Parts: sequence; structure tokens; C-alpha cells
Amino acid sequence: MQSTKENLQVLFEDNHLIIVNKRAGDITQGDKTGDKPLNEVVKEYVKVKYNKPGNVFIGTVHRLDRPTSGIVIFARTSKALERLNKMLRDKTINKTYWALVKNKPKKERDTLTNFLKKDPKKNKSFVYKKEIDGSKKATLHYKVIQKLENYTLLEIDLETGRHHQIRTQLSNIGSPIKGDLKYGFPRSNKDGSISLHARKINFIHPVSKEEIKITAPTPKDVIWNACNE
Repeated sequence: MQSTKENLQVLFEDNHLIIVNKRAGDITQGDKTGDKPLNEVVKEYVKVKYNKPGNVFIGTVHRLDRPTSGIVIFARTSKALERLNKMLRDKTINKTYWALVKNKPKKERDTLTNFLKKDPKKNKSFVYKKEIDGSKKATLHYKVIQKLENYTLLEIDLETGRHHQIRTQLSNIGSPIKGDLKYGFPRSNKDGSISLHARKINFIHPVSKEEIKITAPTPKDVIWNACNE
């Protein structure tokens, strides 16, 4: 699946930042597939909209897994990129995710803390109760926000940003994300997505120092549409 300027959903833009709602299936940055990445689509959008000659600077602040949808921040200046990268390291960018899971967790809300170790060959992370060589501590907070007929909608706040963290940790408590074959869901979504959406973000603008609060509309499908906005 490739993006074009026509279907780029921009949620916020100014001289320093551009925040978009990534579709499931789009890649944030170039990879071995050779598919057109979102950062290139954003570059083209800026170049055309502002009639910019020559190269356009677009810095990727963070990524989302290919099958995941939702908020991605890009920097339009190297100064903004540098500051946003520091904010990520300092954990001052707050991200909230929505996930549709088949099995409702035993607790309505909980904090999950595990140690995750990535296997690069399988592009998969594995959960451990205790720290082992090469593992990283992973913490998230979830709460149930809606019970649908066949699925449960969870809201998740990340304390750490590990590889496949939400997918791995929810699977570990018996609540794999809808469509996520890699982490134990029995069947895929028709479009190859998983039902994980980067829903909200809030942070202090790195240049203007204003508070930025963004909410990304969920993908248009029957089950997401059934979730309360």
C-alpha cells in the first residue's frame, strides 16, 4: 500500500512540525520493500503546497509499525528535530493508543511491567518476567474504555517505547490485538492491518512552547466505527 498526496491526512502543521494520521500499511521510513515511505509523501506535500524549490527537509521523529495506524510527527527543521528527539528521550511527549482486543483483560485497568527482548531475525519481541541478557524493561498502563459485541477497546499509555511493546505485552496477558497474527490473534484483518491506533498525543511545542494536543480519527471500518469517539 502506498500513500499519495491526495490521501495524506494532515492533523497539524506549522513552520516547524507536521503531524499526520498514518494509514495502516504505510511505512514511516524507507525499508527493504522499496515501497514509498510516508516521510517522502510528506516531503512532496510540503514541496508542492509551499512551492519550495530544491530539497525539502523532513525529519522523522518516531515511527509506527507498518500494520498500525495513527499519529506520526515529522519535523520541518533540524532545530525542531533535535528538540523533539530530546523530548522523546526525556519522555515529555505523551502518546495514547487505542487497541481492539478479542479477550477482555481480567482487570479493568492495570500497569504491565515486563522485560522484552527483540529477535531481529524474526522481527519479534519476547516477554520475560525478569531481566535477562539483552532485554529491556517495558511498562505500559491500560484501561478498558468500551466493550463491543465481540471485542474490547483498550486505551493504553506508554511509559517506555520498546519494539512491538503494546502488541507483546497485551498478548502476554491473553489479549492479543485484533488481526495481529504475529502475537497470537487467530486470523488477520482483511487489509493486513492490526487494530492498534496511535490515538492521541500531547506535548509542548519545541519552538513556540505552546501545548499541542492532537487526536487522530480511527480508521474507517465497521468495528472502529462502533467505538465511541
